[in-house]
This record gives sequence, C-alpha cells and structure tokens, in this order.
Amino acid sequence: MGHTGLEKIVALQRNPANIRNLCILAHVDHGDQEYLLNLIDSPGHVDFSSEVSTAVRLCDGAIVVVDAVEGVCPQTQVVLRQAWLENIKPVLVINKIDRLIMELKLTSQEAYTHLQKILEQVNAVTGTLFTSKVLEERAEKEKEEEKEGEKTSSDQVYDWSAGLEEADDSHLYFSPDQGNVVFASAIDGWGFSVQQFAHIYSQRMGIKAEVLLRTLWGDFYLNAKAKRIMKGAQAKGKKPLFVQLVLDNIWSLYDAVVTRRDKEKVDKVVKSLGVKLMARDSRHSDAKVLLTAICSQWLPVSQAVLSMVCEKLPSPLDITAERVEKLMSVGMRRFDSLPEQTQDLKEAFLQCSSGRDAPVIVFVSKMFAVDSKALPQNRPRPLTQEDIAQRRELARQRHANKMAADQTAEENTKDLAKLESLTLKDSKPDEPEEQRETFVAFARVYSGVVKKGQRVFVLGPKYDPAQGLQNCSASDCVPEVPHLSCCSMESIYLLMGRELEELEDMPAGNVVGIGGLEECVLKSATLSSSPACPPFTSLNFEAMPIVRVAIEPKHPSEMPKLVRGMRLLNQADPCAEVLIQETGEHVLVTAGEVHLQRCLDDLRDRFAKIEICASKPIIPFRETVVRPPKVDMVNEEMGKQQKVAIIHQVKEALQGRSSDTLHVDPSGLVTVTTPNRLGTIGVRAIPLPQEVTCVLESNSELIRTLEQINMSLREEKNLHVSLATQEAITGLKAQLEKGLQGRKWRNAVERIWAFGPRRYGPNILLNSVEGYERPSVWQCLSRNDNVGEARAHPTALRDFDNSIISGFQLATLSGPMCEEPLMGVCFSIERWDIHPPQNQDSLEEDHIFHQSLAEGKQDGDIEATSQPEGTASALSQARFRPEAATVDSCGQVSGQLIAAMKEACRHAFQAQPQRLMAAMYTCEIMTTAEVLGRVYGVLGKREGRVLHEEMKEGTDMFIIKAILPVAESFGFADEIRKRTSGLASPQLVFSHWEIISSDPYWVPTTEEEYLHFGEKADSANQALKYMNAVRRRKGLYVEEKIVEHAEKQRTLSKNK
Repeated sequence: MGHTGLEKIVALQRNPANIRNLCILAHVDHGDQEYLLNLIDSPGHVDFSSEVSTAVRLCDGAIVVVDAVEGVCPQTQVVLRQAWLENIKPVLVINKIDRLIMELKLTSQEAYTHLQKILEQVNAVTGTLFTSKVLEERAEKEKEEEKEGEKTSSDQVYDWSAGLEEADDSHLYFSPDQGNVVFASAIDGWGFSVQQFAHIYSQRMGIKAEVLLRTLWGDFYLNAKAKRIMKGAQAKGKKPLFVQLVLDNIWSLYDAVVTRRDKEKVDKVVKSLGVKLMARDSRHSDAKVLLTAICSQWLPVSQAVLSMVCEKLPSPLDITAERVEKLMSVGMRRFDSLPEQTQDLKEAFLQCSSGRDAPVIVFVSKMFAVDSKALPQNRPRPLTQEDIAQRRELARQRHANKMAADQTAEENTKDLAKLESLTLKDSKPDEPEEQRETFVAFARVYSGVVKKGQRVFVLGPKYDPAQGLQNCSASDCVPEVPHLSCCSMESIYLLMGRELEELEDMPAGNVVGIGGLEECVLKSATLSSSPACPPFTSLNFEAMPIVRVAIEPKHPSEMPKLVRGMRLLNQADPCAEVLIQETGEHVLVTAGEVHLQRCLDDLRDRFAKIEICASKPIIPFRETVVRPPKVDMVNEEMGKQQKVAIIHQVKEALQGRSSDTLHVDPSGLVTVTTPNRLGTIGVRAIPLPQEVTCVLESNSELIRTLEQINMSLREEKNLHVSLATQEAITGLKAQLEKGLQGRKWRNAVERIWAFGPRRYGPNILLNSVEGYERPSVWQCLSRNDNVGEARAHPTALRDFDNSIISGFQLATLSGPMCEEPLMGVCFSIERWDIHPPQNQDSLEEDHIFHQSLAEGKQDGDIEATSQPEGTASALSQARFRPEAATVDSCGQVSGQLIAAMKEACRHAFQAQPQRLMAAMYTCEIMTTAEVLGRVYGVLGKREGRVLHEEMKEGTDMFIIKAILPVAESFGFADEIRKRTSGLASPQLVFSHWEIISSDPYWVPTTEEEYLHFGEKADSANQALKYMNAVRRRKGLYVEEKIVEHAEKQRTLSKNK
C-alpha cells in the first residue's frame, strides 16, 4: 500500500464493492482485480479490549489470529464475542506453527491432531454464541405469539424443539475446506490455505481441484495402489491427506534447513519448488534466513491471507439488514418503533450510496491525538530554487554578523542579556503547547460523501429523531432540540498508518479521519446531514475501568497543565475516565495495571508534559451484611454462648452510641426519632440472596430505565414504552420473585420501594409499614387505578416519601465500615410515624398568613390578609387536613427525615454481621511443569485461589485458572515472570465481587482462638487490613495503638 499512489487510492475508493474494511484481532494486489484494504490493527492485551471495540464497529470483517501453541485464550473469546455482537464476519489465521516443530517437537501427525483441537475450541465459542442467539429469538417469538393470541385453545401442543435444528449455522464455523482458515508462520514468512495445495496437487495428481478441496482436511487418506482418495484414515491407521500432502513437506523442509542443515537436500527442495535464492541467503550462517527466503517464495503469507480476505470477507455493499437495524436501535427501543423517515434511512445503509441525494451518515468510534507538525497542512514543503537562494543569503549575513560580533564582544554580551530578558518576558510558553496535539476523529462513512468544510449534525446518545424532525437543516444550529448540535468538518484525511494524506472528500464505505471535531465530540458520536438519523448504539466494552489512582503535579504551579493533559487523555483513550472527587483530587480510572501504566506514560510524555505523582491504586470495595455465622474462625461449630457473646458485643457497641433518639431492638430492628420529635423510623437490614444481587447488578441499565419511566408517570408525562422494554421489565420482576422466596420474603417484590445507590444499584428498600400504600415501582406494567387513588388521597407520610428514598440513597452510597457503597443489602422499613407538633396552631396560622399573602399579591390587593372571615374559615379547614400539621415545616421535617433515615440504615447495617466485598480478577496462567510450584507460591502469597488446572495434551504446558483480588494484583505479573524466569505470563480479567469471609471486627473469644490467633488477632484478618487501609486513605479514624504492653519492652530487662 505504501507504493500505491494517492490518485490510485482515491479512484479505488469510488468502488465500494472492492473495499474491505478489516480489523486484525490479535497483519496484510490480488489476482485479476485491484482491492482497497483498510486494515485496523488492535492490541492483544485484555486491558486494551476497548481498542478492539472501537475498531470492530468500523469494520465489515475481522482476522482473528490464534497462537498454534496456546490455542484459545481469554482474549480470543473476548474478540470473538465482540465480532459476534457487531455482526461482522471473522476469518481465522492459526499462526506460529513453527513452534509446533521447533519448540514442542511434534510430529506432523501430532500437529494435525493439535490443530484439529484448536479449530474445535474456536468453533465451540462460536457455537455457544449462536445457540444463545437462537434461544433468545425463540423466547421472544413465543412471547409475541402469546400476546397476539395466535395460540388458540385447540392448539395446545407444545413444541419441545429449541429451534436449533432448523437454524442454518454452516456458514458460521471455521473450516479449512470452506476457505476461511489460513495456517501460517509469520516470523518465517509462510502461510497457506487448503485451496493453494488443492490447485498444486490437482495438476500433479490429475484429480479435480474441487475433490481435493473437500478431502484435504478431514478423515481422508490416499490409496496409493488404487490412486483414489478413501475415507476412514483414523480407523485404518493411515495418514490423513492433510498430513501426507501438506504437513510432511513442511516438516521435511524444516528438518533439512534448520535441524540437519543438509545442503544437498536443500538444493533438491529448492530445485523442485522452483525457488530462486540469492547467494547471500544460501551462504548465511543463520539457517532461519535461508528458511525465510525459501518459504516466502514458496508459500508467501501475504498472498494466502489477502486471497482469503478478498474472497471470504464482505464488502461495504454486503452489510446485512440485521446489522443496520441493530446499529439504529438505541437502548431498549425497537427498529419498528422509530419514525418513518428514520426507517427509510435503512436503504441508504444497504445501498452504501455516494450520490448527491444520499444522506451523509458517519460514525466516529474514537478520537486520537496527532502531533500538529504531522498534519499534511503543517508539513514542510519542498524547497524551490528561490527558497534555496534566500537561505544562502541569510547564512551569508549570519556569518558576517558573527565576524563583526567578535570585535565588540563585551557590548554584544550586554545587548544579548537584555535581549534574552525581553524575550523571556514577552514569550508565551503556553501558546505552542496549545497547538502541540490535535485530535482527529477515527470514523467510517456509511452513506453519502463526506466533504471538506461540510456542516453536519452531531447526535448525542440520548437524541430522539422524533424531536429533530421539524424542518431543520445542518446549515442552521438548533439549540432548542436536546442532544443535537452542529459542527463543521474542517479537514478530511486518508489514514496511511502513521501518515495522513489530506483529501477533499471521501465516499461511502471507507474509513476516514476527520479534523475539527475536538470541540464537538468527546469519545464517540454519530454524524449525519439528516436529523432523522438516530444515534448509533454505544460500543461494547468488555473490560470496564476499575483501577483508580489520584494524580497531582510534582510542582503545584503546574496544576493547569495537568488539568489540560487529563482532559486530552480522557478524549484520546476510549476506556479511561477522569474524575474530580469532592476532596478536589484528580482521579484517573483505567481497566488494569498495564492500561494504567500506558495512561500515565501518555500523560507524562504527550499530553501534560510535566512530572506527575500518582498515588497507590485506589481499590474499590463494597460493604454487605451476611447471616449470623455457624462456625468460628477456627472452623469449629459455634456454641450458644459464643453466639450470645457476639450478639451482645454488637448490641453494646450500638447502645454505646445510642441516645434518646436511637433504640436498638434485640431482633435487629433500629428505631430512630428525628431531633424535633416529629418523625420516627424503624429499619431492619436483611442480607439479599446472592442470585438476587447478581440479577440487580447485571440489570442496572434496565432498572435505570424503569426509574425514568416511573419518574415520567409521577410527572404525568406520556412516555412511549416499547414492547421489548416491558418484556425485559417483566423478566426482571420474575427473576426477583424467583430469588426472593420464603416466609420473610412474602410479597417482597411488590413492596419494593426503591433501588440504590443512585436509584439503580444492587440494594433494595422494602415498604413493610402497616397501612401505608404507595405507587409500586412496577406500575408501568399494570397501569390501574391504584396510582390514581394514591394521588387522590395523599397522606402525611406520602408527602415525605422522597425524603425516605433520599436517606436510603445516601446510606447505600457510603457504608459505615469504610464509606464504600453497599451491595446485596435489603432495608425493610417496618415503622414510620409522623407526629403532630405541639405548636400546631401557630404553624397553621403562619401557613394561612403566607397563603393569604400570596393570594393578596396575586389579586393586587395588599389588605387582603386582614379579612377575619376568610382567616377563620381557612383555619377551620386546615385543622381537618392531614397534611396541615407538616405543610409549613416541610423543609425542616424533610431534611431531618433524610438524616434520620440515613442514620437508621447505618445502625441497622451495624446490627448485623458485617463483611467487606473485594473485587476479583479471573487469572489464567499458561506455564510449564518445572515452574508450576512457583506459580502456586505466588498465587498463595497474594491471597489467590486456584479453581482448576489442566494439562494441554501433547505438550508439557499447564493451564491454571484462578481468582485473585484486585487489591493484590499490582505487580503480580512482574513477580510471576521473575519467579518463573519468564516461563509464565498471566491474563487478568475482572470477574465478580466476592465476600471476604473474615469479620473485620472479630476478636478472639475462645481458648482455641486465643492460641491460634493471639490476643489482637489482627495479623491474619485480611478484611481488617483492607478496611483500615481504605479508612486511612480517606482520613477516617483508624483504631490502632502505637505502643501496646509497654512494660514488656526490652529496656526493662536490661535495667535489672
């Protein structure tokens, strides 16, 4: 591509049928036709899976590269899932086959079996994704049929088939005979597909190429006597055709060139293959050079891969209707619910038209920073003869000035000092820094022609095309339409690796760089010339940011540079997040340790260009409660006395803080009264089942949508809820009902008051107040008259409903252990009373005074408040209103109720056995047998737990799967490489939250525990160590003693 002229590339861009947009997931003229290939390489580390997401969205196909030795790794599964979610077609390249020969010393037959297993593993991942899709589609179809009433009473025969038998999945799997698999060794320069050898042997053996193509891979062998291809090679103990005709030749070549270095045999091979070697290659001391020279001519990897890409991967014209509908369906909204003008844009996607009338539709997947000097318009242009003559004259003048300066050195030194001082005063160092980095949008044109200087709409993720379809054009800015803005595309670039070439326009189907969008686009966006276009669905990120560090400049005066640099980093990295905490700290959130190091290097060297100080990683934790334990810390069954001692210990701690406004019941019910004695709240904390917590955590976006629907219903707004959203909410309710079973959870799902924190978290607030009816959170599923009745007959409690919810949200946002969010806790409100105040009459009079004053102002009569009849009548009416006792003091009472609810939740939490929850990584390690013990040692040292290990057949490699706390993962990869001399390398992916079994507040109570843990018992308490570390970082009180048992110091014994 580097040797292709710009004019030729521009001409190829006009033909979308010959364009291939590819993403290499883990690199590449073809024959008679010329193709334009847009290759996007993506990093292979798990921490950078966000880069894969941004690349996959812009592509029509993907090259999945798999290591022949390691096989399917966690990252392979991640990229296959991302390709599946984006509906793009993958092809497979099994690389590093030379390792099977040189490292593992496998025979050709063993290597064939090994390659078969790798293909089975990859296809198993694809099959799992396909099966889940078919089952989901069948479930949706059944629900639609039930709602439409298509199943009559006579048709009650249940179809037990899952729909997998009818579904065609033959085109999904990787198989060499289908031409979507290439076997390669990129380091040695060779690669091949089955088609290549089928064409080679069809001429030699006189067998049709189609027959060889079907039989070269599989259980077939060649009968030399009959000269026929037979089936059943494995049963008859024969060499498979692939081994006999393909692998044996490659193994023989490696044996002759690398292992034995047999010059005569090498000459025979070179002659038979028709390869021309240079004299320096044949005489080179490194056998690998000779091997690369032979293989790169015999089986060039570029030809094999590019042939597969051009034949098997789709062009932009082959985009499927399913993918278009998926891109245009934002959130839970279905495609058929979009406006008609929006649905008409589907044809523009499918046609990929570059006509004048075609709407411009562009998706920006990421913003990347480019040095301003690297932009085409800022490059130094070639010098003309006039420029050369001018520079020669300037050099002559400088030489003459230098000669004159030698005579008056002292005067010139003074003048130079003055000049330098003036230059320092007048110079503005911030200005060139502002222009060092320029952002270019990495985008794909789906329809129309993108032109330089063209104005388009920037569609936000919450933009509704129904609101924008009001005769607005891209030439006019429409600030009244929410989430819609306009921008101008100042520059159009052709991306050529590290280089950029400026163009005037770019037709549909191409990948393009767009300049001038840094003020309009933060990370990703949808651009369109039509307001009917919906925003594309958000990118699927597999690795969510979880590792946090606080950053500050080494010199405080450079804080503005740090703020600007972090803003640039936030825009340049699709996965990184930049936060400013309430304490004023600037926090950087990344996906893992490797990603964190890359972000810090970019911040230090590119964006801020200052020395920075990063804190130790801020590890997230969660707080929860559990059922009372049945065994103690030495795994012995707890007796009644121990349980009573623990309960008394908790109650004493709470009673020590209690006052006349706090009461703790022995059963765990905490009752809190507001300081003004107007409100009383009784709360109990109950641990949620683990399945319910998982359901709440995985459906957080759906719960957020549910809250938005309920808010619109409370405000009496008409919000259209799609059928798919209603079905998803119904499914969520059914899952909760299935998990919350038993006597204490009776009718609990219907009594759910709110979710928290932030109204969509994994905690529940239950309404267990007798006689208090309020609208259900599931009111969108059955809009009956109960909501209307609740609105028509308000009570004093109903007026302060939001105060209770606000107190619950605050309590779940920061728990009492170390101010971390709660998880898996249910707070049940069993008592809630509002007492009338003693000075009720005065409150009523104040209320009537303010009300009559407001009426007088409305009527323009200032003396309206001096009417005794109106006052007396209003006073008599107020005494019979239930909300009159609190309506004037609403602000004061609501604030005290929020504080009381928060304190009640915190004390109810502390009345139960408290536990800390740690974030856990899934760790997969591939290592050899000789360093297996060292790997286990490092895992045990860092609180890791091995789930299982297995040995790869035919190799001495072991695959260890373990879970590791995120708090212990920093430096884990470096330590394990050092301990194993580089023979083991881990892959860490965030998995789940896990409860730390040890109680952070536990103290020894039995003799066995004193003997095992000692008096303090703080050395073995991992939860206490984590909790104190978080409290110390946040500036909270930590209960620790600097000197304990001072009489046991060694100095006392010396004085005797």
